[in-house]
Amino acid sequence: MDWSRAKSVLIFSFLLLNIVLGYQLWMDWRERLNTAGDVTDLPQETLQIMQEKNIRLIGKIPSGTPELQDLEYRFTTTPSEAVRKELETPVDSRIIFTEKELMEGLGDVIPALDQYQYDPEASTVEVSVLYRMVDELPMFNVKLMLFNSNQKIIAYQQVLVEQVQPGQAKAQTVLSASKAVVPLIENYLQPGVVIKDIRLGYQGQVFNSEDQVAAPSWRVLLEDGLETSEVYYVNAISGEVVTEKDISGLTEEDQ
Repeated sequence: MDWSRAKSVLIFSFLLLNIVLGYQLWMDWRERLNTAGDVTDLPQETLQIMQEKNIRLIGKIPSGTPELQDLEYRFTTTPSEAVRKELETPVDSRIIFTEKELMEGLGDVIPALDQYQYDPEASTVEVSVLYRMVDELPMFNVKLMLFNSNQKIIAYQQVLVEQVQPGQAKAQTVLSASKAVVPLIENYLQPGVVIKDIRLGYQGQVFNSEDQVAAPSWRVLLEDGLETSEVYYVNAISGEVVTEKDISGLTEEDQ
């Protein structure tokens, strides 16, 4: 046996293996970088604050800045009037992941179900959350909750609206998501929090009146362990920041 040749083959094989492993490691690192949120769009000062406060971003920062305007609508069922309704026949909870199966399973039970869309980021094991959609954007205060137990949907609670239409104000280009999260990071978020998801939609304070208005808003979900601990909304036109707790408090007072 030619040991010199065998030695050369082994050296070449190990070298090739190292190259392959190195390439795979580089691809894994690049994939993690791409899925960790494009923080390079944030100002250097904000990045420094994130580092000092140990604030992490695990969701993507959306890049779109469409032209949007307020929505005007009326409640059929307000958030305070929405009550949990038990299903006579529970259905398999996995249907939530397929629009067709969801409609077949609950379309005859839940009103206007086809106008709502599932949001996995806002959902938990016990409660699946869907939002009323307008031009592919969610109305965050018009929510449908499906309650799950033992992999079955056993009940639902729904906010219903009607006469949804564009407001009278002219459409404007919304703030970018990267600009929207800057005041949160610098002035609102506590050290150690994790930004789970950033999504554009509509949100507005609920008033004790027939007509309601919702403004284009960025929703920022935070994560605490496995549960979402807080939700922030940034007005995508003015930049005003409110929390879901603030909105709930105002809603109860006004109603």
